[in-house]
Amino acid sequence: MNKQVEQISPRELQKRLEKNSVKLIDVREQREWDYCRIEGAELIPVQQVADTDIDAETDDEIVCYCHTGQRSYFAAQILQRQGFENVYNLKGGINACSDDVDPSIPKY
Repeated sequence: MNKQVEQISPRELQKRLEKNSVKLIDVREQREWDYCRIEGAELIPVQQVADTDIDAETDDEIVCYCHTGQRSYFAAQILQRQGFENVYNLKGGINACSDDVDPSIPKY
């Protein structure tokens, strides 16, 4: 049985990033990453999450994000199955970040 992935808001993510207390994983494709990204993120496309050695301890906080939050939710579930305990999904994805905290992030 899968544990439901907890969602965090863009404002909560901003607070955590200011404290440097989170590993941020962008699960979009390279072309999306090239267009815009959240500073400090690491790109691991969703199709590669299961096969990538994530550089984090199992109890570190990890936040996944994508364009609107659907692919990143799936990626977060994969990380939970791999044993990571504190995995979150950015509710609304990078679009919500543009709307709620950083309008300089281009929307697409």
